[in-house]
Amino acid sequence: MSGSLREVNSTLASLLRAEDGVIRRAVALGAVSEHVVQHALRAGHVTSLYAGVLLEPALARTRSGRWRAALSRAGPLAALSHLTALEVWDLPVPLLDDVHVTTGRRQRLRVDGIVAHRRCGFLAEPPHVLVRQGVAVTALERSLVDSWPMLTCDRQRAPLLQAVGRRMTTADRVLHALQAHTPRLDERAGLRTLLGKIAAGCRSELELWGYDHVFTGPDFPLLERQVPVKINGTTVYLDLFHRPTATNFELDGAKWHDGVSQRERDVARDAALAELGIHAVRFTHDRLRLEPEKVRRQAAAILASRAALVGQFR
Repeated sequence: MSGSLREVNSTLASLLRAEDGVIRRAVALGAVSEHVVQHALRAGHVTSLYAGVLLEPALARTRSGRWRAALSRAGPLAALSHLTALEVWDLPVPLLDDVHVTTGRRQRLRVDGIVAHRRCGFLAEPPHVLVRQGVAVTALERSLVDSWPMLTCDRQRAPLLQAVGRRMTTADRVLHALQAHTPRLDERAGLRTLLGKIAAGCRSELELWGYDHVFTGPDFPLLERQVPVKINGTTVYLDLFHRPTATNFELDGAKWHDGVSQRERDVARDAALAELGIHAVRFTHDRLRLEPEKVRRQAAAILASRAALVGQFR
């Protein structure tokens, strides 16, 4: 029993234990008096994040406690959604003050700290809703689409890039969610454009930049993105692969390629690729961002010289 529950009325404490620390106030009042509940609240033995819900104070300080309390208040026909759903799916979102939930069209919920979204035809059951981290949450693809207009710039793209990069979903599945459920979504064209680039193999902000500003046009008609290659039994993915000349362009993001250990891993990987006959060329984050035209010309020249070299040995 937690320290706070030792001080709580035994009946109220039993109710909290039975529900893992979160109960509706109405349920508590079915077993104890209003005086008991008020005393527990004043003493800090229980707390109430949202009107009508009681929970253990320690639980109230956790993200999962907030999620469960919001769902308890919203009722069994609701699920965590939008930005909160992305948080549950362990994807990058800004720190949230409110909890987002989705309910059916007929359910009206107005509670401080809870943002309620009503959706026609919504059902809090599969495949619309799944259980993750012990809470009901909208399906990943729908959560990504719902959250799109609520963010901007790289924060808007980050959850989708990471979800696809971690192979939690695919661009096609998110596109299906976009087409099937949200015909009037704000910024629909921007999301569709990003999904097209992700489907083409872009998995990071730097690769999106390269797609738009460097490795595009008639100089690079045969580049393949995110090509899987086996190295010592492990699958690695080549950022940009030119199959006719066996040339691989790697785009080294600033975050992941500054350390000595990462540099050592990159060198070892390039050597392993060389054993397979693949020539790896790396472009740094700063060069790609600050010198896109120079990188473009150099990459085209490398492909031309590699093509001539391959032709000599045929």
